[in-house]
Amino acid sequence: MRPSTAPLPPTLVVIPTYDEREALPGTLARLRAAVPAAHVLVVDDSSPDGTGDWADDVAARDENVHVLHRAGKEGLGPAYLAGFAWGLERGYEQLVEMDADASHRPEQLPSLLEAVRRGADLAIGSRWMPGGHVHDWPLRRLLLSRGANVYVRAALGLGVRDATAGFRVFRAELLQGLVHGDVASQGYCFQVDMTRRARAAGAVISEVPIDFDERTEGASKMSPRIVREALVLVTLWGLSHRTQQALNLLR
Repeated sequence: MRPSTAPLPPTLVVIPTYDEREALPGTLARLRAAVPAAHVLVVDDSSPDGTGDWADDVAARDENVHVLHRAGKEGLGPAYLAGFAWGLERGYEQLVEMDADASHRPEQLPSLLEAVRRGADLAIGSRWMPGGHVHDWPLRRLLLSRGANVYVRAALGLGVRDATAGFRVFRAELLQGLVHGDVASQGYCFQVDMTRRARAAGAVISEVPIDFDERTEGASKMSPRIVREALVLVTLWGLSHRTQQALNLLR
Protein backbone atom coordinates (compact mmCIF):
# COMPACT_ATOMS: atom_id res chain seq x y z
CA MET A 1 0.00 0.00 0.00
CA ARG A 2 1.62 3.21 -1.17
CA PRO A 3 1.28 6.02 1.40
CA SER A 4 -0.50 9.19 0.30
CA THR A 5 1.30 12.49 -0.09
CA ALA A 6 -1.75 14.36 1.27
CA PRO A 7 -1.28 16.36 4.49
CA LEU A 8 -1.50 14.24 7.63
CA PRO A 9 -4.61 14.89 9.77
CA PRO A 10 -3.81 15.70 13.42
CA THR A 11 -2.27 12.45 14.60
CA LEU A 12 -1.07 11.34 18.04
CA VAL A 13 1.16 8.32 18.60
CA VAL A 14 0.63 6.99 22.13
CA ILE A 15 3.63 5.10 23.54
CA PRO A 16 3.22 3.58 27.03
CA THR A 17 6.49 3.17 28.94
CA TYR A 18 7.77 1.47 32.05
CA ASP A 19 11.54 1.14 32.34
CA GLU A 20 12.18 1.78 28.64
CA ARG A 21 15.09 4.22 29.03
CA GLU A 22 17.34 2.03 26.86
CA ALA A 23 14.86 1.39 24.06
CA LEU A 24 12.82 4.59 23.79
CA PRO A 25 15.47 6.97 22.37
CA GLY A 26 16.03 4.90 19.23
CA THR A 27 12.33 4.25 18.74
CA LEU A 28 11.43 7.90 19.12
CA ALA A 29 14.17 9.05 16.74
CA ARG A 30 12.98 6.61 14.07
CA LEU A 31 9.35 7.59 14.58
CA ARG A 32 10.05 11.33 14.28
CA ALA A 33 11.98 10.66 11.07
CA ALA A 34 9.32 8.35 9.61
CA VAL A 35 6.27 10.55 10.32
CA PRO A 36 7.57 14.05 11.20
CA ALA A 37 4.11 15.65 11.28
CA ALA A 38 2.75 13.27 13.92
CA HIS A 39 2.75 14.19 17.59
CA VAL A 40 3.95 11.70 20.19
CA LEU A 41 2.65 11.16 23.72
CA VAL A 42 4.86 9.14 26.05
CA VAL A 43 2.67 7.74 28.84
CA ASP A 44 5.10 6.87 31.60
CA ASP A 45 4.11 4.86 34.67
CA SER A 46 6.73 6.44 36.98
CA SER A 47 9.57 4.36 35.55
CA PRO A 48 12.31 3.83 38.15
CA ASP A 49 14.95 3.93 35.41
CA GLY A 50 14.23 7.56 34.51
CA THR A 51 12.33 7.01 31.25
CA GLY A 52 9.87 9.78 32.10
CA ASP A 53 12.61 12.27 32.97
CA TRP A 54 14.39 11.56 29.69
CA ALA A 55 11.13 12.03 27.79
CA ASP A 56 10.58 15.35 29.57
CA ASP A 57 13.97 16.55 28.32
CA VAL A 58 13.06 15.63 24.75
CA ALA A 59 9.63 17.29 25.04
CA ALA A 60 11.29 20.50 26.19
CA ARG A 61 13.19 20.61 22.88
CA ASP A 62 10.58 19.15 20.50
CA GLU A 63 7.10 20.68 20.44
CA ASN A 64 5.68 17.53 18.82
CA VAL A 65 6.63 15.35 21.80
CA HIS A 66 4.53 15.31 24.97
CA VAL A 67 4.72 13.36 28.22
CA LEU A 68 1.94 12.14 30.51
CA HIS A 69 3.18 11.00 33.93
CA ARG A 70 1.13 8.51 35.89
CA ALA A 71 1.42 7.65 39.57
CA GLY A 72 2.60 4.07 39.16
CA LYS A 73 2.58 0.88 37.12
CA GLU A 74 -1.07 0.15 36.31
CA GLY A 75 -0.83 -1.91 33.14
CA LEU A 76 -0.91 -1.47 29.39
CA GLY A 77 -4.67 -1.01 28.99
CA PRO A 78 -5.04 1.83 31.50
CA ALA A 79 -1.97 3.55 30.03
CA TYR A 80 -3.50 3.53 26.56
CA LEU A 81 -6.87 4.71 27.87
CA ALA A 82 -5.18 7.62 29.64
CA GLY A 83 -3.30 8.48 26.45
CA PHE A 84 -6.43 8.25 24.31
CA ALA A 85 -8.33 10.53 26.69
CA TRP A 86 -5.48 13.05 26.57
CA GLY A 87 -5.49 13.01 22.77
CA LEU A 88 -9.25 13.14 22.32
CA GLU A 89 -9.48 16.14 24.63
CA ARG A 90 -7.02 17.96 22.38
CA GLY A 91 -8.76 17.22 19.11
CA TYR A 92 -6.47 14.67 17.45
CA GLU A 93 -8.26 12.91 14.59
CA GLN A 94 -6.12 9.76 14.52
CA LEU A 95 -4.64 7.99 17.53
CA VAL A 96 -1.92 5.39 17.21
CA GLU A 97 -0.80 2.57 19.49
CA MET A 98 2.88 1.68 19.28
CA ASP A 99 5.42 -0.10 21.50
CA ALA A 100 8.38 1.75 22.94
CA ASP A 101 10.90 -0.99 22.16
CA ALA A 102 10.91 -0.74 18.32
CA SER A 103 9.23 -4.14 17.97
CA HIS A 104 6.90 -2.16 15.72
CA ARG A 105 8.88 -0.55 12.93
CA PRO A 106 8.07 3.17 12.88
CA GLU A 107 8.85 3.19 9.16
CA GLN A 108 5.73 1.06 8.57
CA LEU A 109 3.35 3.45 10.31
CA PRO A 110 2.58 5.33 7.05
CA SER A 111 1.01 2.14 5.66
CA LEU A 112 -1.38 1.93 8.60
CA LEU A 113 -2.23 5.62 8.29
CA GLU A 114 -2.94 5.08 4.61
CA ALA A 115 -5.42 2.31 5.45
CA VAL A 116 -7.35 4.78 7.62
CA ARG A 117 -7.17 7.44 4.90
CA ARG A 118 -8.77 4.91 2.54
CA GLY A 119 -11.71 4.31 4.86
CA ALA A 120 -10.75 2.08 7.76
CA ASP A 121 -11.91 3.09 11.23
CA LEU A 122 -9.25 0.84 12.75
CA ALA A 123 -6.05 -0.25 11.03
CA ILE A 124 -4.17 -3.14 12.64
CA GLY A 125 -0.54 -3.96 11.90
CA SER A 126 -0.81 -7.70 11.42
CA ARG A 127 1.95 -10.27 11.93
CA TRP A 128 -0.18 -13.23 10.92
CA MET A 129 -1.54 -12.26 7.51
CA PRO A 130 0.18 -12.81 4.15
CA GLY A 131 3.11 -10.42 3.98
CA GLY A 132 3.45 -10.15 7.76
CA HIS A 133 6.57 -11.46 9.50
CA VAL A 134 7.97 -12.03 12.98
CA HIS A 135 11.72 -11.86 13.40
CA ASP A 136 13.94 -13.55 16.01
CA TRP A 137 11.19 -14.95 18.21
CA PRO A 138 11.77 -18.28 19.99
CA LEU A 139 9.42 -21.10 19.03
CA ARG A 140 7.56 -20.79 22.35
CA ARG A 141 6.60 -17.17 21.67
CA LEU A 142 5.55 -17.99 18.10
CA LEU A 143 3.31 -20.82 19.26
CA LEU A 144 1.84 -18.72 22.07
CA SER A 145 0.94 -15.81 19.78
CA ARG A 146 -0.37 -17.92 16.92
CA GLY A 147 -2.31 -20.15 19.30
CA ALA A 148 -3.81 -17.14 21.08
CA ASN A 149 -5.06 -15.67 17.83
CA VAL A 150 -6.52 -18.98 16.67
CA TYR A 151 -8.36 -19.23 19.99
CA VAL A 152 -9.62 -15.64 19.77
CA ARG A 153 -10.94 -16.20 16.24
CA ALA A 154 -12.70 -19.40 17.27
CA ALA A 155 -14.15 -17.94 20.48
CA LEU A 156 -15.18 -14.49 19.30
CA GLY A 157 -15.57 -14.72 15.52
CA LEU A 158 -13.91 -11.36 14.96
CA GLY A 159 -12.63 -12.13 11.47
CA VAL A 160 -9.25 -10.64 12.38
CA ARG A 161 -6.00 -12.58 11.96
CA ASP A 162 -4.02 -10.67 14.59
CA ALA A 163 -6.42 -9.51 17.29
CA THR A 164 -3.61 -9.30 19.87
CA ALA A 165 -1.51 -6.92 17.75
CA GLY A 166 -0.43 -3.69 19.44
CA PHE A 167 0.43 -1.57 16.39
CA ARG A 168 -2.81 0.23 15.50
CA VAL A 169 -4.41 3.40 14.22
CA PHE A 170 -7.88 4.43 15.42
CA ARG A 171 -10.13 7.13 14.03
CA ALA A 172 -11.03 9.49 16.86
CA GLU A 173 -14.74 9.05 16.11
CA LEU A 174 -14.45 5.32 16.81
CA LEU A 175 -12.42 5.77 19.99
CA GLN A 176 -14.92 8.28 21.36
CA GLY A 177 -17.46 5.49 21.55
CA LEU A 178 -15.12 2.79 22.80
CA VAL A 179 -13.20 4.37 25.67
CA HIS A 180 -16.33 5.31 27.63
CA GLY A 181 -17.21 1.64 28.08
CA ASP A 182 -16.09 -0.60 30.92
CA VAL A 183 -12.72 -1.52 29.41
CA ALA A 184 -11.26 -3.59 32.25
CA SER A 185 -8.42 -5.59 30.71
CA GLN A 186 -5.05 -4.64 32.14
CA GLY A 187 -2.51 -6.42 29.93
CA TYR A 188 -2.17 -7.40 26.30
CA CYS A 189 -5.76 -8.67 26.31
CA PHE A 190 -6.60 -4.98 25.99
CA GLN A 191 -5.97 -5.33 22.26
CA VAL A 192 -8.52 -8.13 21.94
CA ASP A 193 -11.02 -6.17 24.01
CA MET A 194 -10.70 -3.08 21.82
CA THR A 195 -10.98 -5.19 18.66
CA ARG A 196 -14.20 -6.87 19.76
CA ARG A 197 -15.66 -3.54 20.84
CA ALA A 198 -14.74 -1.99 17.48
CA ARG A 199 -16.36 -4.92 15.64
CA ALA A 200 -19.51 -4.64 17.77
CA ALA A 201 -19.65 -0.92 16.96
CA GLY A 202 -19.72 -1.72 13.24
CA ALA A 203 -16.25 -0.32 12.59
CA VAL A 204 -14.43 -0.94 9.32
CA ILE A 205 -11.31 -2.89 10.38
CA SER A 206 -8.38 -3.25 8.01
CA GLU A 207 -5.29 -5.38 8.62
CA VAL A 208 -1.97 -4.28 7.15
CA PRO A 209 1.01 -6.67 7.05
CA ILE A 210 3.97 -5.60 9.19
CA ASP A 211 7.33 -6.87 10.37
CA PHE A 212 7.57 -7.50 14.10
CA ASP A 213 11.08 -7.46 15.57
CA GLU A 214 12.12 -8.97 18.88
CA ARG A 215 13.33 -6.26 21.22
CA THR A 216 17.08 -5.85 21.56
CA GLU A 217 17.03 -3.51 24.58
CA GLY A 218 15.20 -3.63 27.89
CA ALA A 219 13.00 -6.46 29.16
CA SER A 220 9.70 -7.84 27.92
CA LYS A 221 6.63 -7.07 30.05
CA MET A 222 4.94 -10.37 29.16
CA SER A 223 4.18 -12.46 32.24
CA PRO A 224 2.15 -15.57 33.21
CA ARG A 225 -0.40 -13.27 34.89
CA ILE A 226 -1.02 -11.45 31.61
CA VAL A 227 -1.46 -14.78 29.77
CA ARG A 228 -3.92 -16.01 32.42
CA GLU A 229 -5.91 -12.79 32.25
CA ALA A 230 -6.21 -13.10 28.49
CA LEU A 231 -7.30 -16.75 28.65
CA VAL A 232 -9.97 -16.09 31.26
CA LEU A 233 -11.38 -12.96 29.65
CA VAL A 234 -11.45 -14.32 26.10
CA THR A 235 -13.20 -17.46 27.38
CA LEU A 236 -15.83 -15.37 29.18
CA TRP A 237 -16.33 -13.13 26.16
CA GLY A 238 -16.57 -16.21 23.95
CA LEU A 239 -19.27 -17.77 26.12
CA SER A 240 -21.22 -14.50 26.03
CA HIS A 241 -20.80 -14.34 22.24
CA ARG A 242 -22.07 -17.89 21.76
CA THR A 243 -24.98 -17.31 24.11
CA GLN A 244 -26.01 -14.21 22.20
CA GLN A 245 -25.78 -16.12 18.92
CA ALA A 246 -28.04 -18.84 20.30
CA LEU A 247 -30.57 -16.30 21.55
CA ASN A 248 -30.63 -14.61 18.16
CA LEU A 249 -31.42 -17.94 16.50
CA LEU A 250 -34.35 -18.51 18.86
CA ARG A 251 -35.97 -15.15 18.10
